[in-house]
Amino acid sequence: MDTARADALTAREHLALRGWIPARSESFRHLPPPGLETWLGDAAPPATADGNASSLAGAGWTLHPVGGTPPVGVSARWLDASDPAQRAELFAGLPLPGEGDAAPFAWAHRALCRQGLRLRIGGTPVTHTGQTVWLHLRHQPRTRVEAPLLVVEVQDGVRCVLIETHEREPAPCGPPLVQNLRIHLHVGQGATLQHLRMATPAAEDQISHIVQAHLDQGAQYAQALIASDSAYHLQRSALDLQGAHASTRTAGVLLASSSVLEQQVQTLHNAAHTHSAVEALVLASGKAHAVANAHTRIAPGASEANVRQRLSGIPLAGQPRLVLRPHLEIHHDNVQAAHGATWGALPEDALFYARQRGLDEASARTLIIQGMATALLERCFDAPDLLATLEEDGLLARTLARHLTTTEEPHHG
Repeated sequence: MDTARADALTAREHLALRGWIPARSESFRHLPPPGLETWLGDAAPPATADGNASSLAGAGWTLHPVGGTPPVGVSARWLDASDPAQRAELFAGLPLPGEGDAAPFAWAHRALCRQGLRLRIGGTPVTHTGQTVWLHLRHQPRTRVEAPLLVVEVQDGVRCVLIETHEREPAPCGPPLVQNLRIHLHVGQGATLQHLRMATPAAEDQISHIVQAHLDQGAQYAQALIASDSAYHLQRSALDLQGAHASTRTAGVLLASSSVLEQQVQTLHNAAHTHSAVEALVLASGKAHAVANAHTRIAPGASEANVRQRLSGIPLAGQPRLVLRPHLEIHHDNVQAAHGATWGALPEDALFYARQRGLDEASARTLIIQGMATALLERCFDAPDLLATLEEDGLLARTLARHLTTTEEPHHG
C-alpha cells in the first residue's frame, strides 16, 4: 500500500477509535457541528503523475494579480495529496492533528484531502527592496465533499497583503457543498501579513474553515473576515505568538440572515511583549443563530503581554439568537488585558440624521452598517491601499447589500 493512502486510512482509523466532537465540548456547545459522516466523503481517486498540475485540474485555488500588477517573489506549488511524494511535500512541516477540541476536523481533513497549494512569499528581489507583495487567491469547489489545503510561508522581513475569497454562486439543481478547509500560515521574523478573507457560501452548504498561524519574533499578522451564514458555517482561527514582540489583530464582520454562523478566535501568547486584539461585529436577522467566540491565553512567561477583546452584536430584524463569548486565561501578573461584549440595536441618532439627509429607511440602515464594517476593517488593517482596493472592487459593499436584501427591515417611528 502506498504511503499516501496509508496516511489517509490511519486518519480514518483514528476517528473510528476516538470518535467525533463530543456534545459536551465547550468550544462547540452553542453550535455543534454535523456528524463525522458528513465530512469524510468518498474514497480518494487514483493519484496523478504530474506534480505541477494546473490549479483548474482540481485543486480549486487560482492566483490573480491585484491592481493589474503580477505578484513578484512568489513560489506556488499545486500538489496532489494522493501521490506519496507530493503528499509528503504538501504536509511537510505541518503539525499532526493532535487531541485538541477541534482535532477531529483536522483528522477528517487528513483522511479526505486530495489537493493543496503551497505558497512561499519572499526572496530576491522582494526581501532586499522592501516592496509589498500583493496576492488575490480565489477558491472554487471542485467536488461535493472536499478538504482543500493551503500552506503559506512568509519569509523573514517580507510584507505581504493576501486577499482570499470564497464566493460560490447558488446552484438551484446542484447538491450542497461540504467543505473542510485548513490553512497553515507561518509568518517569519519581522515579517508582516495582512490577510483579508471573504467566505459567502450557498444557503445549504456546510462549511468549516480553520486557520492556524505561527508568528516568529517581531512578526505581525492581521486578519479581517467577512462571512455569511449557511446550513453550518464555522470560521476558526488559532493564532500562536511564539516570538517576542509578535502581534496579531483579527476583525470579523459576521452576516447571518436565517441560518447559522460561528467565528472562533483562539490566541496563544507564548512570549514576552506580545500583543493581540480581537474584534467582531455580528449582524443577524430572522431566525439566525450566530456566535462570536474569543479565547486568549497568556502563558506564564509572556511578560508585558497586551490583550484586547471587543465583541458586538446587532439584531437587525426578526428574532435572531446572538451569542458573544469573550474569554481571557491569564497565567502571568505583569500583563494588560481587557475584554467586553455589547448587544443592541443600530444607533437611533445615526438613523435619524441619515433620514434627515433625504435617505429612505433601507438606504440609511445600509449606509450605517457599511460605515461600521469599514471602521472595523480600518482598525484591523494598517494598509490604506488595501482598504482603497476593497472599496474600488466593491467586495464589501456587494456582500453587505446581498445580505441586507434578505432582511425584512423593521419600521421606525
